[in-house]
Amino acid sequence: MSLRVALVAMASPFAVVAPALLGAQAVPRSATGAAAVAPLPKGPRAMVLGDWYRVVNVSSPAVSPDGKRVAMTVTRAVESENRRHSEVWVVNTAGGEPQRWTAPSTESSTPRWSPDGKYLFFASTRAGGRGNTWAIRLDMPSGEAVQVPEYPTGSMPTDGSFAVFTDAAVPAPQVPSADPFNTMPAMARPPFDAITRPAAAARFDGRHVVDMNYKNNGTGFVPGRRVPRTWRPQQLFRQSVGDTSKKQITSTAYSHRGAVVSPDGKWVAFIADARLRSDSVADLERDSLARLPYDKVRDEAERNDADIYVIDANGGTPRKVIDWMGAESALTWSPDGKSLAFIGRPVRTKSARIYTVSVAGGAPRNLLGDWQYEPSDMDWLSTGAIQFTADIGGRSALLRADLTGKTAPKELVGGRRQLRGASYDAAGKIVAYTATSMTKPTELFVANADGTGERQLTSFNKDVNADVVWSDADRFTYKSVGNMEIEGWLMKPYGYEAGKKYPMVIYIHGGPHSAYGEGWFDEFQNLAAQGMFVLFTNPRGSSGYGADFTYSTRGRWGMEDYDDLMKAVDIVAARPDVDSTRMGATGGSYGGFMTTWMATKTTRFKAIQTDRTITDWTYWYGASDAQGLTEFEFYGKPWDNQALYDTLSPIRYVNKVKTPMLIVQSEEDHRTPMGSAEIWFMSLKKQGVPVELVRYPRSNHDLSRTGEPWLLVDRLGRLRQWFSHWLIGKN
Repeated sequence: MSLRVALVAMASPFAVVAPALLGAQAVPRSATGAAAVAPLPKGPRAMVLGDWYRVVNVSSPAVSPDGKRVAMTVTRAVESENRRHSEVWVVNTAGGEPQRWTAPSTESSTPRWSPDGKYLFFASTRAGGRGNTWAIRLDMPSGEAVQVPEYPTGSMPTDGSFAVFTDAAVPAPQVPSADPFNTMPAMARPPFDAITRPAAAARFDGRHVVDMNYKNNGTGFVPGRRVPRTWRPQQLFRQSVGDTSKKQITSTAYSHRGAVVSPDGKWVAFIADARLRSDSVADLERDSLARLPYDKVRDEAERNDADIYVIDANGGTPRKVIDWMGAESALTWSPDGKSLAFIGRPVRTKSARIYTVSVAGGAPRNLLGDWQYEPSDMDWLSTGAIQFTADIGGRSALLRADLTGKTAPKELVGGRRQLRGASYDAAGKIVAYTATSMTKPTELFVANADGTGERQLTSFNKDVNADVVWSDADRFTYKSVGNMEIEGWLMKPYGYEAGKKYPMVIYIHGGPHSAYGEGWFDEFQNLAAQGMFVLFTNPRGSSGYGADFTYSTRGRWGMEDYDDLMKAVDIVAARPDVDSTRMGATGGSYGGFMTTWMATKTTRFKAIQTDRTITDWTYWYGASDAQGLTEFEFYGKPWDNQALYDTLSPIRYVNKVKTPMLIVQSEEDHRTPMGSAEIWFMSLKKQGVPVELVRYPRSNHDLSRTGEPWLLVDRLGRLRQWFSHWLIGKN
């Protein structure tokens, strides 16, 4: 697994580099903390901590089928209540002021339009309904949002007459009502197959664990199974619009995934086990392979766990379209229904490509050839064009693939910025997306599908942009070990004046298969506002440069990637405006590991701050929720490769640390648990190295992105104070 996505097996990131202002969270409020918010001074000026609460995040754009409107999620921080609030807003593609379409008293997000344009669906946690899908009716006066059980969710044909979706056909087994332990706290109840039981159920409120997956970052502790494990294959269901009944069209021992309906509504394509084996058999085989010691030959050998099938939309016997070695995803039909496109990754460590294949069968066509970069998502438009977004190093772009696969994709919308969430109208003529640059938080944009006629539709951040002088960054590239080209940026301090020398702090991202990029980032602006250069790079191991670059650090963390980082420090330290005697370093997750690793290898930095750190990999393996990370990256479990686990553990060299360090760790971080921070803190204290440890309550691995606003801003303030004290001489 990666520290960002725990590679393939984990969905929760180790470190994402942009601040995601998403998801309200109920938290306790103190009488002092809930005091009135003081007004901020007008600009132009440097960023102050209170500005963080003013930045609005725009996400999840959705273009209406007729191309006349775009719906989006708009998320703001509510400073006085220590929470975030999300609403659905809509704006006309022709321009005008965006309008809020959901109630301000509830949380609403991720809008999507029905194919006929009659409904705008969205997710909401409001009371009084079942599930979290609600809708606003557009073809008649509708008033408050309602739930529409007769309008199905799933893949639809062009006419939108029905939907096909997957679900488990058999209801989940229920705990018997007579269970004497049923009134106990969930984690205290004896799991299925447990040997021990409470002596007195009313007197035990501990945790009883028998499964490996008993905790998750962001979720916390997960109760054990109360009933025997059963495999419940995901079957295909069909529901007609206007009818609440659901028809099950498959009944098999294997699961159907990624089901998509052909434009004419006659066929359903899906992904399933390559041999249509039962879920239990396929899972057992994968588990048995996972238990084997890792070696480069087996780990990087081609495997075919799944393939593409088609089935009659009314049910029947599925037909395999292709035998293709690798992993298929993101199935989509061609407008004429004769072909399918998918994103495929031949081997886990190789770059993903876009392929097309005839529904009748045959060899898939690679549309991207040996293009360096990888697609993020893909749409096969009704015009016949296949368009996709991709990260191109630290920036991202909207591109069009050559359907013959003979030429490189054509960039339609790009520049020094990051684009996310491309959404098209039914005719494939209009595309909407959000975009951000170094000096601009996210806003919504729209363009013609060919990239022409771009225009900005929202200005939610105009007030904070008018007050705050956001710092820009100069991009540069350099050659590092093995002649590998590395991308980096140097952000100037607020109020920069030529001829002066300024302190510098290097930021190290998480993952390691994450990346910094051409987008607004609160952490960089936070330190630049204090009069410091901010250096950030994407060393080898980062995403956005192709799989060969991304996986070049396997088994070699802290080696060439460390050299990449220090080479950037050398380049920047040689500048006449950088004070090489006043340099600092900071990073989280993989960046937390790297900052502690740096502290054992160099005394060049005057101060270091480490977030979500990892100092002992063997401890981490037992305490984390993501063991697959090191099983993949370090070629095995600790007992398979103990020497590497030990060699790459900073705690083995802690006696070499001389640099003052600030440690930030979250009490409920199950990705990088507290023990690494505790042993590092105690070791530095015993050696007389200046060190502080800040432990945040009610917080997990995602504190710096989605944590409680007050705690998140508190952390930003402590970074300011730590580096101001050691690099500038003030707090």
